[in-house]
Amino acid sequence: MRYGFAIDQRTCIGCHACTVACKTEHAIPVGQFRTWVKYVEKGQYPDTTREMGIMRCNHCTDAPCVTGCPTQALFIRDDGIVDFDNSRCIGCKMCMQACPYDAIYIDDETHTAAKCNFCAHRIDAGLEPACVQVCPTQSIWMGDIDDPTSGISRMLSITPVNVRTPEQGTRPNVYYVGADSTVLDPLAAPVRGTYLWADADPLRLETAGDLPGDPASQARLTYNTAHARPWGWRVWTYLWTKSIASGALLLGALLYLLVGDRGPLVTTAAPFINELFLILTAVLLVWDLKRPERFWFLLDPRKINRRSWLAIGGVFLGLSAGVGGLWFLLGVGGLLGVTIPAWPMTALAWIGVPAAVMTAGYTAFLFGQAEGRDLWQSPVLFWHLIAQAVMAGGGVLLLVALALQADTQVITWLTWALLIGTAAHLLITAVEFGGKHPTRNAEVAAHAVTSGRYALRFWVGSIGLGLVAAALALGTILTGVVLYAALAGILVQVVLLVHEQVFVRAGQDPPLS
Repeated sequence: MRYGFAIDQRTCIGCHACTVACKTEHAIPVGQFRTWVKYVEKGQYPDTTREMGIMRCNHCTDAPCVTGCPTQALFIRDDGIVDFDNSRCIGCKMCMQACPYDAIYIDDETHTAAKCNFCAHRIDAGLEPACVQVCPTQSIWMGDIDDPTSGISRMLSITPVNVRTPEQGTRPNVYYVGADSTVLDPLAAPVRGTYLWADADPLRLETAGDLPGDPASQARLTYNTAHARPWGWRVWTYLWTKSIASGALLLGALLYLLVGDRGPLVTTAAPFINELFLILTAVLLVWDLKRPERFWFLLDPRKINRRSWLAIGGVFLGLSAGVGGLWFLLGVGGLLGVTIPAWPMTALAWIGVPAAVMTAGYTAFLFGQAEGRDLWQSPVLFWHLIAQAVMAGGGVLLLVALALQADTQVITWLTWALLIGTAAHLLITAVEFGGKHPTRNAEVAAHAVTSGRYALRFWVGSIGLGLVAAALALGTILTGVVLYAALAGILVQVVLLVHEQVFVRAGQDPPLS
């Protein structure tokens, strides 16, 4: 059994009865929508046409929001309806990033995720969804798509239909009959100034110049709902703090294992930096939740979704914190004169290397589950995050090593690590933004970074300062002037913060509805 919708745009008159019925049925706050009508106008006066499309959750067979949700607040019922349990929702907004259709929002009253749920309570009572019941032109069909005798199944068998963004592979169960391509394609109709009866969405106005549009039809968006960026400064700052934490643990462990350093830099400073920046990372992550008091749901095995990389990432953060904490305690014990055998710290160093690598890199898999953000689907993102951890963590460790007047060999080793991490960051950035992108959505976002609104920040902050930092690190290696290394250690922090800000913002800019 698989419930779905078929929407006949040939008969839809754009009356918004479905929107009103949905808002009434579910007591949706003003300004938020589970079902809405999108308007696109084509041509030039007097030869203009208005195209319409009913937008909503697509109740995907392979729903990325369900996979990405860390607490199983979203789930697929046996009848194919993608429903949600807001009592489990922590407000992480992962589902919003996973949805390729802009169908999920954070309810202003409950501060939890919400979307069309097919009026599941009405279905269970043997009733039709509210939008179907009120449609005056019977333009919204619903039923069991898997039942060949159902009205919707027979309609789909004889009528040409389209779905939204089929390239995402979500197998949506909302089918459109007679819908214009400029309505279904969110990149085809940028807004121009204002909507018909409302001010345009600020983000759509900001990004309109980035969209390719449809030159032939001169399509323009004249009515839609507002969709802001779900993730902001706390997320890109978390990427920076996590890079420092994992980089410090990784390089500290490698210094212990490869160089044999047993000084305070490795035994106490490196794990302390790891712990400090992991705490900052946790604070930022909890702070970004819309229901922060529910953060403990991520620790409850009864609620956790073991397929969600947001949940899996918490395991690696915890492992890294555990290794760093024990390592720090052993180091402090050694400084206080307690006799500590070598094997516990050696074991922690061996465990710390993979723990640090996965703490740095798990975000690549997390972003990979954000299927609505094509820029983030980079196949080299995992390695980029490792390079950034070496770059940022190496920069902080280098500054501490200089302050502690560490051995010259250690300072040289860290300078090489910083240089290699920075060079890798620059090379991988060139691959991510200089190559061909698999989707138009990714192309639009990448163009905004390299040639659009973010170009100055990107070329100066991420690339220019990165080159300067690499040159300074190389200068220390060639001349032995440690001041250059200190400046490089500071600069790479700016490089990473600017890069993550641009990457996170630009990935969320292309419209999805």
